Amino acid sequence: MDPAEFDYDLPAGLIAQAPPPERAASRLLALGAGPALRDLAFPDLAGLLRPGDLLVVNETRVIPARLFGRKASGGRIELLLERVLADDLALVQLRASHAPGPGARLELDGDATAEVVERRGPFTVLRFRERVLDVLERAGHVPLPPYIRRPDAAADRERYQTLFARLPGSVAAPTAGLHFDAPLLARLAALGVGRATVTLHVGAGTFAPLREEQLASGRLHAERVEVPTATVDAVAATRRAGGRVVAVGTTVVRALESAAAGGSLAPYAGETDLFIRPGYAFRAVDALVTNFHLPRSSLLMLVAAFGGRERVLAAYRHAVAQGYRFFSYGDAMFLEPETGRA
Repeated sequence: MDPAEFDYDLPAGLIAQAPPPERAASRLLALGAGPALRDLAFPDLAGLLRPGDLLVVNETRVIPARLFGRKASGGRIELLLERVLADDLALVQLRASHAPGPGARLELDGDATAEVVERRGPFTVLRFRERVLDVLERAGHVPLPPYIRRPDAAADRERYQTLFARLPGSVAAPTAGLHFDAPLLARLAALGVGRATVTLHVGAGTFAPLREEQLASGRLHAERVEVPTATVDAVAATRRAGGRVVAVGTTVVRALESAAAGGSLAPYAGETDLFIRPGYAFRAVDALVTNFHLPRSSLLMLVAAFGGRERVLAAYRHAVAQGYRFFSYGDAMFLEPETGRA
């Protein structure tokens, strides 16, 4: 599969550099079962959902995962957490003019220190003198994506976090959830729309370009995921009653479909390297709320697999023409498969 088939032209000025003034003050492009597109406001999602539908959201919480410091030689370094391996052990992306080798001591912001344990492919394993999460909470920065061309600010600690965030572990927000505020959630509950949760901790690999070996193997970078029994039961009850399972974001799609890999949805806790691209047969998701994704990315491939490549790319071209805001702090789409379930 050629990533060039999932390309589109995007003016740099449409890449959102900050969130809107209010969470729900974004636009929503709706692509239902037919070809027609509707330009809506995000609170209009309430008119697209039905009593008995089930929203499934991701409970992951973004860690302030970017940390700065120096090598013993004085050279500056930048760390981006990939995942916590143990209380004092972390797997990181390490940027330095010359990569420090095993045994090297690093002096980090927040009066913290760490020692290089080993290299693991593109990552480095570090051992800290204290709990990794304590250091990050004290001195870490919000890991804004590379296409946001500004330093993180104090407001990002709250706005680059969904209202559902509960379990620390991500280095990027599940951004479709950023649009939901308390009034909209209350309105959806009053309409009879249910809610269930999964957890998928987003890794730094989500921003990396697709590699040839990923395209060849059909597997992506691994991320931790949990789909609890309560969510499996809620999905089953929704389906029995004729409701739809509406995934809030591609992370939820990936979590649910990983848990359904055996043919039907079942509780799951572990890792997933599932690569969803056109030709994939969806088992667990009936509709999708999602942000706009980077050209040639695995996330755009997932959306195209769900909604049809030509339909989705046509919707993206419409969004560009209408001046929608793109990527993490940008606007959203509501997407249904072209004919019933995908």
